[in-house]
Amino acid sequence: MQGTVDGFSYGVVTPLVAYLMACLGGALGLRCTTRSMLVAHSWRPAWLALGSAAIGSGIWTMHFVAMMGFSVKETPVHYDKPTTYASLGLAIVMVGVGIFIVGYRGATGTALFTGGTITGLGVASMHYLGMAGMHLNGTLGYNTLTVAASVVIAVVAATAALWAAGQVRGFLWSVGASLIMGLAVSGMHYTGMAALSVHLHGTSGTPEGESPAALLAPMLIGPLAFLLLAGVVVMFDPLMVMGKPDWTRVEHKPGVPAGTMAHPDRRPPLRTARPQGHRSSRVPQNR
Repeated sequence: MQGTVDGFSYGVVTPLVAYLMACLGGALGLRCTTRSMLVAHSWRPAWLALGSAAIGSGIWTMHFVAMMGFSVKETPVHYDKPTTYASLGLAIVMVGVGIFIVGYRGATGTALFTGGTITGLGVASMHYLGMAGMHLNGTLGYNTLTVAASVVIAVVAATAALWAAGQVRGFLWSVGASLIMGLAVSGMHYTGMAALSVHLHGTSGTPEGESPAALLAPMLIGPLAFLLLAGVVVMFDPLMVMGKPDWTRVEHKPGVPAGTMAHPDRRPPLRTARPQGHRSSRVPQNR
């Protein structure tokens, strides 16, 4: 028996909030990736790690906010906590691998393709692992072609977003990239949900696991608190907010010897050329 699947139990509320969560995580993550390309190597891992956690938390939160609107008419839906939180860890790790590749190798060529592919696969893996943690009185089935389409969407979106982050063209550029990334991640999610079918069991009963309402509090308190903290870090970084005239990557900037650096409050003495043969006009005063 086929179950009646409804992915929009609350109308447009859950898709809209889920999209905003994906955009928030993407915006913070991409800005951190941009920032990492403008600092010394000693600071780069910290910015890349922060960006990876922001994107991973954003897409995970987006997924489960969207799943709040998911229901199967004939059976209650519960979730397994370990599998649910494992999907968060998987998202952060795989997104992190892709971002570190682009952060150190640059958003071009093989590095961009590899980093974007790994990041996109991380987004898709998070989605389907999270779905594997869903318990109900039935069996989940997927359409292979639709699943493949959702994975392609995730990979293409991640590659495009990382390319945009590597261009380092200012705040508005990253905001636009995050909006596109949020749309693509949401599109990947609902494409994957369109591939889902539920085959109900003949017996009735309550499935094991936590209900969506029981997962709502930790889902909001944990990842959203982290996104808020990441937002504060980015907000108080003047380079991220105001931009910088010189957007050259730090390793490409020429070094200046310490002895030749002028004090910012002092002006160098001006020297004027004197014509040859001209003698000093000074004469002894006591002669």
